[in-house]
Amino acid sequence: MIISVIGGSSPTSESYRIGELVGRELGKRGLIVCCGGLGGIMEAVCKGAKSEGGVTVGILPGDDPKAANSYVDIPICTGIGHARNVLVVKTGRAVIAVDGSYGTLSEIAHALAEGIPVVGINTWTFLREGELDSGVILADNPVDAVEQAVKLAEL
Repeated sequence: MIISVIGGSSPTSESYRIGELVGRELGKRGLIVCCGGLGGIMEAVCKGAKSEGGVTVGILPGDDPKAANSYVDIPICTGIGHARNVLVVKTGRAVIAVDGSYGTLSEIAHALAEGIPVVGINTWTFLREGELDSGVILADNPVDAVEQAVKLAEL
């Protein structure tokens, strides 16, 4: 099973640590990690997954496979810039969002529009008509995020 992990390229140290722990948990469970392949949360999740023997896929915005972080096993060059965000979320059976800026926001929106479950930790939440939107399922910690994502992916 492939789980996509999205997040900011300039996270706080706490969010980086969370990303790495999410990756470790995914790796322990033998799940394949898909991400945008660059730095920040993308690097953190790949680093964590690799530390547990996991496999990592990086869907890159450009044409150079060397642009991938050093923990990416399979770099996929797209040459389509931010449009690759759709490919990142469509590749996973579920998405875990950690931290993030507007690129992460766009990935969350694409996933939700496609009916792909999104579990969030330290990331975006939304109000709809003044009420908290339930589209992004909030996790308490990295293990909870992975457990929820796997459960949703299996539905």
